[in-house]
Amino acid sequence: MQPTWRHTTLQLLDTTSRMHTGDVLVPFGIDEAYARRCAKDATIAPLVHLWRHEKAVVLGSRDARLPQAAKAVRELEAKGYRTAVRQSGGAAVPLAPGVVNLSLVMPVGAGDLNPEPFFAQMVELIRAVLGEAGGRMSSGEVAGSYCPGTYDLAIDGYKFCGIAQRRLTRAVAVQAFINAEGCGRAYGEIIQSFYETAAQGALAEQFPEVQPERMASLSELGVPGGVAGVAARLRELLQTEGEASFSLLEACPPWLVQEAESALQMLKGRQRHLVGSS
Repeated sequence: MQPTWRHTTLQLLDTTSRMHTGDVLVPFGIDEAYARRCAKDATIAPLVHLWRHEKAVVLGSRDARLPQAAKAVRELEAKGYRTAVRQSGGAAVPLAPGVVNLSLVMPVGAGDLNPEPFFAQMVELIRAVLGEAGGRMSSGEVAGSYCPGTYDLAIDGYKFCGIAQRRLTRAVAVQAFINAEGCGRAYGEIIQSFYETAAQGALAEQFPEVQPERMASLSELGVPGGVAGVAARLRELLQTEGEASFSLLEACPPWLVQEAESALQMLKGRQRHLVGSS
């Protein structure tokens, strides 16, 4: 499969210059609404979405079902964290000013049921964004990391990125977090603390055993530029690589606002059902 981001016209929604501070489900609602549009219209341009949140923890569905998940969420919220349960797979991750969230949302054929090519597209997009440092990047589960998975991305054995995927019948949203700057160990300690409460009474196989020292940020791994560098390199990549072209958006486009609000309300209802959070 040829990488979508190299050979098509794209929409680039980049809000990294200003952080989200409110409901962390808002950007997920945008991804969900765009995916629904893609599912209805195979000709719509794929979306590349970059965003940040000031202080949040985003859970996977399995996290939300842990015995003491509601209590753990209340503890996070008491410390000022926004919380959410995302539609895509994976486990709990922290969001902070140094964490870039990157989504690739696109139409797919009804028969494209294998998730692997879409994970691979995100891996190669991030490798390309890293430039020379991409040659140091490895893909594969990093034991002890938070949100562990087959498509963990690491440099020198330290995980800086995780990838999850949300599938609709004719669309896919591949979502990654990239620890661009900040302290990876501190990020890991947030999630380790969450599981210390949430997993009380759970079986060991129901949650990851987080070792905070397995995490790092790109800045800690010698990749310069931080958040601004990731965003700038992505724009440059889309401008110069292959046959791709893009239109730049700095906010949810007006034609998508109503659908994004509808998707947001659906996600909020799902979160209340899973963890009893407001």
